[in-house]
Amino acid sequence: MGKTITARIDDKEMKDLKMIEEDEKLDRSAIVRRLLGKSIKEWKIEKALKHYQEKKITIGKVAEITGLTLREALAVASTKGISFQYTIKELQEDFREAIK
Repeated sequence: MGKTITARIDDKEMKDLKMIEEDEKLDRSAIVRRLLGKSIKEWKIEKALKHYQEKKITIGKVAEITGLTLREALAVASTKGISFQYTIKELQEDFREAIK
């Protein structure tokens, strides 16, 4: 079972949240969970791509961290203007991970 959290939001955010609730026809908890999940995924992608760009991790590791497929990770990196950087060593590492 999940955990309960509380958070203070300003009036503008509350108004926006109510608008989303009405539009999606879902309760506030469902909307907050959906938005939080989406934000967490976006954060993971940004963080992993930053590490990839800094050559701290491979694109395969980006995919693993973010829950994306390798193809999706490459596509997201490309749309953010991050060039493909793949060495033989990284290929070997990704191959070893793939056969586990």
